[in-house]
Amino acid sequence: MSAYVPVIDLDRDDAVVAAELDRVCREVGFFQIVGHGVDPEVEERAWRAFTRFFDLPAEAKLALRPGPGEPYGYIPAGAEALARSTGTDEAPGDVKESLNIGPMDPPAHPLSGPDEAAIHTPNRWPEDLPELEPAARAYTAAMTALTARLMRLFALGLDLPATFFDDKIDRSPHALRAINYPATSVPLAKGQLRAGAHTDYGLLTILRQDAVGGLEVLDHAGAWAAVPAVPGAYVLNIGDLMARWTNDRWRSTLHRVVNPVEGAAAAARRQSVPFFANANWDADVRCLPSCLAPGETPRYAPVEAGPHLLGKFRRTVAA
Repeated sequence: MSAYVPVIDLDRDDAVVAAELDRVCREVGFFQIVGHGVDPEVEERAWRAFTRFFDLPAEAKLALRPGPGEPYGYIPAGAEALARSTGTDEAPGDVKESLNIGPMDPPAHPLSGPDEAAIHTPNRWPEDLPELEPAARAYTAAMTALTARLMRLFALGLDLPATFFDDKIDRSPHALRAINYPATSVPLAKGQLRAGAHTDYGLLTILRQDAVGGLEVLDHAGAWAAVPAVPGAYVLNIGDLMARWTNDRWRSTLHRVVNPVEGAAAAARRQSVPFFANANWDADVRCLPSCLAPGETPRYAPVEAGPHLLGKFRRTVAA
């Protein structure tokens, strides 16, 4: 098991866990959690439903492709290049297909304009798989509750009141994504990966992965370190928005998905389900006072969380 990406047990005293999270987020920005309390049946029901979705005929999946400017629906293999979000404009399309799912219910608050409305575009569900929507809805609810718990631990780790982030995530457009990396039998194109090197855009990502392997993070020495599968664990990483909020006290770390055996033409099918935790659309993200040393100036200008997120997302989609 890689020592670079540690495993943290949440089922301990909050102050102890918060201090450990602060240390790991400073040093790595990636970790795995156990003791999270998520119902295994909710996990498995969603996992199986997503597998069935990717097993649908191509025409059934393609019927769910998003319209122009819309973020949710089916993204076929090669249509997205995550490396473009970091400015690598010529990156080839990623060798994966995905189903993007946004907020489950219409917003209860007035929307600021068309960009925020785009984040609340209705989800697309396959007619031939009625179990998918309720399974995804239950899983989203479980991840939303876990996010709220983690953000309270994060606040403690940042020397803030536990409730500091509560009113900054209570209307947040969290997003769920299911990803299938099809089995391959031929070498990939030059520079092509199952998922190109990128950082995530929001607060944090909660990932469930299978045991096939391939997820890697960039370590301090500039080498890629594998993130092994740990039974019952979720992989978590800090997103760009949290790095900005903490003035880079916490790391938003580059990561990618490669074929498990370097240089091999063949790779087994892989599935993962990331949940992207975001702040409220209009959350004012500026350097936290506890993350600014005396005489130090903020590294980033303040941003609104929503426009920052949407701009990053739109750069990843191939024309």
